Amino acid sequence: MSRLPVIIGMGGINPAGRTSMHHGYRRLVLDALPADAQRKTLSSLAQLMNLPAEMIDRQFIESHTLIRQLESNLFDPSALLHHQKLGLAAGSVIQVKTRQLPSPLPAHWQLLKEEDGISHVQLMSAETLLQPAFRQAIVNSAGQLPMGFSPAELYPSRNHPRGLQLSIYGASDAIQSLGFDWADIGHFLAPDELGVFAGSSMSQLDYNGNGGMMQARLLGKRVTSKQCPLGFAEMPADFINAYVVGSLGGTGTNMGACATLLYNLSQGIDAIRSGKHRLVIVGNSEAPLLPEVFDGYSTMGALATDQGLTQLDGLAPGTAVNHRRACRPFGNNCGFTLAESAQFFVLCDDELALTLGATIYGAIGDIFVNADGYKKSISGPGAGNYLTMAKAVACARAILGESALPKSYVLAHGTGTPQNRITESHILSETAKTFGISHWPVTAIKSYVGHSLGVAAGDQLAVALGVWAEGIIPGITTINEVADDVYQDNLHILLDHLQVPASELDVAFINAKGFGGNNASAAVLAPHVATDMLQKKHGQAAMTAYWQRNEKIQAAVSDYDEECIAGQRSPIYRFGEGVIDSNALGYTSSAVNVPGYEKAVNLNLANPYPDMV
Repeated sequence: MSRLPVIIGMGGINPAGRTSMHHGYRRLVLDALPADAQRKTLSSLAQLMNLPAEMIDRQFIESHTLIRQLESNLFDPSALLHHQKLGLAAGSVIQVKTRQLPSPLPAHWQLLKEEDGISHVQLMSAETLLQPAFRQAIVNSAGQLPMGFSPAELYPSRNHPRGLQLSIYGASDAIQSLGFDWADIGHFLAPDELGVFAGSSMSQLDYNGNGGMMQARLLGKRVTSKQCPLGFAEMPADFINAYVVGSLGGTGTNMGACATLLYNLSQGIDAIRSGKHRLVIVGNSEAPLLPEVFDGYSTMGALATDQGLTQLDGLAPGTAVNHRRACRPFGNNCGFTLAESAQFFVLCDDELALTLGATIYGAIGDIFVNADGYKKSISGPGAGNYLTMAKAVACARAILGESALPKSYVLAHGTGTPQNRITESHILSETAKTFGISHWPVTAIKSYVGHSLGVAAGDQLAVALGVWAEGIIPGITTINEVADDVYQDNLHILLDHLQVPASELDVAFINAKGFGGNNASAAVLAPHVATDMLQKKHGQAAMTAYWQRNEKIQAAVSDYDEECIAGQRSPIYRFGEGVIDSNALGYTSSAVNVPGYEKAVNLNLANPYPDMV
């Protein structure tokens, strides 16, 4: 019997705000929403930004969310520390505090004298020293979290890297959005029927993670005992297991550059469809807004620099750049915009969703991953994305029939680079022509929130689920027209929001193109499609009982949202709580009983190779 992976919870944080209850999505289409929905989302943002609830300044909130000029909470872009080479000629005499003399003394240093704690040293040959200096950043646009939001202050963060702080917040938001107590899972599932697949495509690169491990000695500091272990790329999953849900089930991450979230989501849905896991938490967290990361991507020519934006808009030197419009997918553009984000989704099989009464936000038809084959440049695009998009559309056709394809749209990867606008538009145009889609809506939300690297498809998925809640596909509002070299046959590249009744959108296609040839495309099924499929499988009586159970869940989710807006909810962080004593495990040859779970881990395993033994 087939198992449909349905999405029953979502949470996280990105430059648009909190993910649960579609608040982040609603920030993108704020002006198109009814007044009450606008008010609620602004209130949610005000709480995140630590603004007084009674004094919501809409202009301030809008100016300090989404892509904007780099702020100084992470580093000062006007004074980036670096080391300037300083050449000293042979014979130069320098004075050094005696206690700071290197030991052993370099062979070409001759100690002349020492007095009052100062050593006089003559350089017997030319020497190059490194002098601390400061420079102005060439990239000053970023998709930053809402101003004033500090995940480190919401729980005992203990010098955790920022990416892990975001993981705690995002996974907590997803778990608390479920509408039932996580401890109740133990009544329905065995410990090994859970899975957590989460990570970071670039690992934790700030000073509390790998960045500090690599920099400390060069900065005259010591490496700490936390920097190495907390820097691992799969650490978001480890933190969720250890401090948020206490899972003993499957775990890990599957990395694929900018397609990483879809890689993890693919791993999760495969586990559900095979029956290996019945519930999975899937997500990614990325905190790449660091001077070194900006240097890396800008040196590649990948980022939109201030100079590039100035030339693009024909501005006079010294004219202020519109950083809000830095990312311009499918328009005349000059590079992508880095962003930070954490997005997490809770999925389970259809039978468990009905049993729990969980809200079904959508379902995953399938995800397809293909490499590019032989390449000239490891960072350049290739043929693989043609395959993933074609298979994603073919999958939707196989599930729902030809009639569903005109009732679909695309959340493009849409980075905002000249190369992407050409290559991805050609892929989408050819796919649309092949499958007879005449006017395929295409949007690209990186124009609002930037490129969060491994999390990017999670930003897209959260928006897709929001579209089914409000019936508004966000347009690419940072461009006035589509660039001349963009392929547009059979496409409708949205420059403005498109209002469509949610019942007339059956499928959302999410596309991701990653460096190295990491391509992934997903077919996401609408909630009304998923519930229709469940009714056919389980029958009307089962669905009626489900909807009755769901009323309680919906009320609990609404309460959670109101408590978040009121500042009455904190991230889940259970440090040292509920640790299982190995002596408390109940072993037999056929099962292992774990405290807190009514169902045991089954040891009566079937032979996976019956035809070989």
